[in-house]
Amino acid sequence: MSDLPPARLPVLALDTSTEQLAAGLHTGRDSFTFVGAGGAQASSRLMPELQALLARAGLALADVQAVAFGQGPGAFTGLRTACAVAQGLGFGLGRRVLPLCSLLVVAEDARMQSGTQDIDLTVLMDARMDEVYAGRYRHDTCDDGGRWQVLQAPELMSLPALQARWGAQGSGLALQAVCGSALAAFGPRLGLPMHGPQFLHEHDRAAALLRLAVQAVADGAGLDPALALPLYLRDKVAQTTAERAQAKAAA
Repeated sequence: MSDLPPARLPVLALDTSTEQLAAGLHTGRDSFTFVGAGGAQASSRLMPELQALLARAGLALADVQAVAFGQGPGAFTGLRTACAVAQGLGFGLGRRVLPLCSLLVVAEDARMQSGTQDIDLTVLMDARMDEVYAGRYRHDTCDDGGRWQVLQAPELMSLPALQARWGAQGSGLALQAVCGSALAAFGPRLGLPMHGPQFLHEHDRAAALLRLAVQAVADGAGLDPALALPLYLRDKVAQTTAERAQAKAAA
């Protein structure tokens, strides 16, 4: 991964916010990555895969100087898994942790697929329950040395709300690049006037995650492990019995 910025210390990165488990290790010179099945398997597979990366690099866990993790938005259990492991490693090693936006990982992967440095990307991830996690980002080499800018922070949106948002913002958005799992999950149901580049599938989530992690370390980012929390956008995923009865009566 020659496009990684320089880093003088080993960085470990992990993400379980989707059905994929992504992990990466940058030693300061070489990079090692893993992408595999996550979901329900993430909690049992994550630490063994991280240890396997360290073994491939010839490093011990104590050599790691920073731990980055996908903080969300994403799957509830997956976010808890990533945060718990990152916090455990941070406390155990006495290292800082780096929360990374999971939607930005998707944007970074799409940017690399596009082959361009300057790009405006809308990320739409399937959030289930006929909703999407939406965010918008711009990568511009003229601004801050090629860093990502957040144009729209991650939101949880219904399909009608998303369509209304795009309608209100005008036809100029129709030519934007769009990426994320919602494109394949909802297809025409998104109802968006998309005529620009579309990236339906991620090419290498772990490599994108690691690039963001190394850049964050180079920028001096980091938190005390006690301050590292998942980014939940859906606080409630089930109705009470009374709420279900009320909804049934209203229907």
